[in-house]
Amino acid sequence: MSLSNGLDPAISVVVPVRNEAGNIAPLVSEIAAVLQGRAFEIVYVNDGSQDGTEQELRGLMAQHSWLRQIRHAQSCGQSAAVRTGVAMAQAPVVVTLDGDGQNDPAFIPALIARLEAGGPRCGLVAGQRTGRKATGFKKLQSRIANAVRSAVLKDGTRDTGCGLKAFRRDVFLALPYFDGLHRFMPALIRREGLDVGYVDVVDRQRRHGTSNYGFWDRLWIGILDLGGVWWLIRRKKRVADAQEVTLAR
Repeated sequence: MSLSNGLDPAISVVVPVRNEAGNIAPLVSEIAAVLQGRAFEIVYVNDGSQDGTEQELRGLMAQHSWLRQIRHAQSCGQSAAVRTGVAMAQAPVVVTLDGDGQNDPAFIPALIARLEAGGPRCGLVAGQRTGRKATGFKKLQSRIANAVRSAVLKDGTRDTGCGLKAFRRDVFLALPYFDGLHRFMPALIRREGLDVGYVDVVDRQRRHGTSNYGFWDRLWIGILDLGGVWWLIRRKKRVADAQEVTLAR
């Protein structure tokens, strides 16, 4: 798919959403503003929403050729929505962010610049939230989860829960997929022998609605995922450098 100016997108912004109708228009406007002058597309993955999300996106798509909607018939979870969006993206570079407005699109250029500066060795640039806007209980949950994950995986990442990330599409699609993948990307990227960069980002208050991806419904699954990622890292085989030997004539 080419954009209205005839250019293929260089950047795909993937936004997973479920029941976020009130947050869509303002976020689309913000993303488009920070990417003005670039060839881009915005891919919303509607993860089985039951509110006005689909209609809101249809109305905006009629106005903007760079906006697309991919719809799951039923909710499959955030990791599945991200993977669907990346698989359907048209650009070689993908940026993800949450659809509730808490991730500020103003940081997207910094993520892209850091990825480009890292060259082929940089597989991921992850946002690291500061001044997080959440309840004390949710902050405590995140601190515990991040501490446990960091101790087990030693991924060198303070905050894997931030939706703001930039990476190359082919790198992401080569990663082993499982539900919960988006929370373990730094460890899996390092498993591939690639570098991970970081950008501090400022968290914002949610504009409308309530969180659709909770903590308790994924707690035990997250513990199992952590063990699975640890196993994957341990089982990664080192690929030897190979050089052909020729005989002198």
